[in-house]
Amino acid sequence: MAEVSPPIVSVVPDDEGKEKFKKSDHVAFYRRQMEGPNLQHRALLDTLVLTEKGARLKLLEPDTQTTLLLTVSPCKTDTVRILIDELQPIKARYRVPDVRTEEPQVEHLRVERRSEDSVTLSWSSGRHQVRVWRFPFRLEILSEDKAMVTFNSKGRLWLETLQGPPGATSHGSELQEDHTGGLWKETFRQFVDIKANGPSSIGSDLCLHGFSHVYGLPEHADGLQLRDTRDGEPYRLYNLDVFAYDLSSRLGLYGSVPLLLAHKPDRTLGVFWLNASETFVNVHYSTSDHQDGRTPPVKRRRVEPQTDVHWLSESGVIDCVVLLGPSPQQLFTQYAQLTGYQALPPLFALGYHQCRWNYADEDDVKAVDAGFDRHDIPYDVIWLDIEHTDGKRYFTWDSALFPEPAGLQLHLEKKKRKLVVISDPHIKVDPDWLLYCEARDGQHFVKNRQGQIYQGSCWPGESSYLDFTSSDTRAWYSRCFGLDKYKGSTPSLFVWNDMNEPSVFDGPEQTMPKDAVHYGGWEHRELHNLYGFYQHMATVEGLITRSGGVERPFVLSRSFFAGSQRFGAIWTGDNVASWEYLRISIPMLLSLSVAGIAFCGADVGGFVQDPEPELLVRWYQAGALQPFFRGHSAKETKRREPWLFGEDVTAAIRTVIQQRYCLLPYWYTVFHQAHTSGLPPLRPLWVEFPREQSTLTVDNQYMIGGALLACPVTEAGVQEVKVLIPGSGEVWYDVHSAKAYNGGRTLSLPVTLDTVPVFQRGGSVVCRSAECGSCTADLQQLPLSITVALDSQEAADGECYLDDGHSFRYRDNKAFCLRRFTLLSGRLLCRPASDGGALDCVTVVRSVTVLGVKSRPSTVVVHVSGAEDTRAAFEYTESCCMLTVSSLTLRVALDWEIQIG
Repeated sequence: MAEVSPPIVSVVPDDEGKEKFKKSDHVAFYRRQMEGPNLQHRALLDTLVLTEKGARLKLLEPDTQTTLLLTVSPCKTDTVRILIDELQPIKARYRVPDVRTEEPQVEHLRVERRSEDSVTLSWSSGRHQVRVWRFPFRLEILSEDKAMVTFNSKGRLWLETLQGPPGATSHGSELQEDHTGGLWKETFRQFVDIKANGPSSIGSDLCLHGFSHVYGLPEHADGLQLRDTRDGEPYRLYNLDVFAYDLSSRLGLYGSVPLLLAHKPDRTLGVFWLNASETFVNVHYSTSDHQDGRTPPVKRRRVEPQTDVHWLSESGVIDCVVLLGPSPQQLFTQYAQLTGYQALPPLFALGYHQCRWNYADEDDVKAVDAGFDRHDIPYDVIWLDIEHTDGKRYFTWDSALFPEPAGLQLHLEKKKRKLVVISDPHIKVDPDWLLYCEARDGQHFVKNRQGQIYQGSCWPGESSYLDFTSSDTRAWYSRCFGLDKYKGSTPSLFVWNDMNEPSVFDGPEQTMPKDAVHYGGWEHRELHNLYGFYQHMATVEGLITRSGGVERPFVLSRSFFAGSQRFGAIWTGDNVASWEYLRISIPMLLSLSVAGIAFCGADVGGFVQDPEPELLVRWYQAGALQPFFRGHSAKETKRREPWLFGEDVTAAIRTVIQQRYCLLPYWYTVFHQAHTSGLPPLRPLWVEFPREQSTLTVDNQYMIGGALLACPVTEAGVQEVKVLIPGSGEVWYDVHSAKAYNGGRTLSLPVTLDTVPVFQRGGSVVCRSAECGSCTADLQQLPLSITVALDSQEAADGECYLDDGHSFRYRDNKAFCLRRFTLLSGRLLCRPASDGGALDCVTVVRSVTVLGVKSRPSTVVVHVSGAEDTRAAFEYTESCCMLTVSSLTLRVALDWEIQIG
């Protein structure tokens, strides 16, 4: 949560009549690059050397005589890395550590063609090539001899070399009036930013040939497809605490992933710009036809569309990876190989979470917990915000309100439920508090530019900020979560990192000054967008260490960067209880998902203001169909537990949450897929239907895995919604009525407050729990119900993943069960889906429903290895062509088959 005043949008001017947050024209390096000359770099082709790390050659800017070093590294993962640094910087420029999980294996290059003007390099089969043009320098990545991407197409390559401070203007550690346009000193409102290295910005453009749809670059409260920025602001990547953020905005929010995806029917490409300093991205689309108005239509020359993307960052080096796809699935795997796969969450984390700022005391928590049981609503986790602490000192408890925190956790644990507490990165300045003294004496705080401990204002008042960029500080912080150190904690306590952009109430743009200094002498400007990433990392490592490396952690973070998916979940921050915020949550979560942040959600009901009952129900319906499912509200709002709005609302919310719990075997399976292949659980339609033009701009509906299509209702008072069901050869089944629809069209569907359009795709198999239980721990004991949806060929297949739901035994001991269900020619088979994996699993399949069975079968026979065939009882519903086989006790871990005759 941000510093909360009355719930108004925070980007409006404050009481000084000035905006709190910058726009691009406030930023000196952005102005310099946009207004500056196109520098004509020359590739010195005679300096080309082929090394084990790729091709290396020099670039020269003739006017300034600046020499840069270019390294091009094609990798075995079908990616190409472009790295540009100063040839001889006066000191090392910042390179982002810890985001790449490992250096990918580089391909061996060979010179394919050479001329006076260019050199063409290829590798492996020669399917892809890189061509470097001498003057003006540009670099093409080709497939089958056709350019897909041109780096520096428009000549926007920019790298300001590091300099020593100008002696004439230095005065101690401060600088006198800077007359050089913000080169050494920049002022925003009352804040002065002193730049120790002077101007150090970088930039370049890339042309994506043939593409007219690009996505990604979270986090912004905007549509899924990125907009052309010529009509306004560029997309800004700069992590900020923005309360009740503006909608349809390209200004920065809580996290940043500098990954852009481009898609057209025959290829998906990615551009990953690895830079943690303030970054802007301009997107320019070019249409496919020359419309000059004078040329007759028949004589107009069709020109391939293209998208030009211009990246500009305040500092660092140019480190750009092009991911070559060509399919969306391959691209997601390439990105996961680069920055890490989504962590497999413990099963409880996929259940429902109940949160509020703040539950008052232990009795309040127990009463809310009992309320869920009394109203027969399943849930798994209850959360405590900052008021649970002793004066906003994290790792402590308010002894009057929470006198027996371990007892409270034990009370919840008896019901197999968990407690989450907040732990922010600011530490109250209190010389009488042992934890503060440890951090101070251990050199664990960020410093100001004068070398003193930096202090800023946050929830506790005057605070210092832990320097998570230091591995030593991260290790110290991780140890703070030990059961011996964190008094009142138990193994069923999990963690929420908030305010970690970092938020500083009295700082520039409500964050840390860029000239603050981190471990190693690096200025904050170099690594700002990594701050929350590192706290998230340290917290996760703390929980893993607490369990001796046995138990999976759960940590939610508000701030994030590329690679944060390795650590856990994120959410979309301080949203508002309005229909507009419900609507925008879907494209926001889709943008996060395609950028690797798969375990994501939005606060159900809106964090601030009070939702009307209809909005609350619709938000629960949407949230139940999204990965992270948490209700949360601010302290100024009315209480919002699901049973406080009358029986009709309680019943509607109960149904939604129960349906979520029944679907958890499927959710867990698609999270296992994310963990092993990089494919996100939430997918834009174009990911599953890449060749269908109609899907490219859809962002109000989406796929959950490859089998379910969801279209949450996000308009007030509607009685009908339109749903695109893609795939002209596809069959789709309404999950509620089992009615079949042919794909490739838009349906108009009637809806009531109780209904949400969800369809199962023909050709898929979805596993559900036959009952919902009171929490996820119950699911391990409950039978499964399998729904088989036949495609037009009367076939289907799908998987089910099972493990113990909480430990790393699936990874370390291969203690898991991955089963494939295949129906072909009237025969449903249950077989292992992978060679590895063994789990002592007693889960049984109780019923099988087959959708799309065109005629009543005469018999249904069950065959289990080593047992006699048995006839099964079944029902056939002719009106919707549905066959239901019930009263089964088929162990999911064993091989069996059902013959439909």
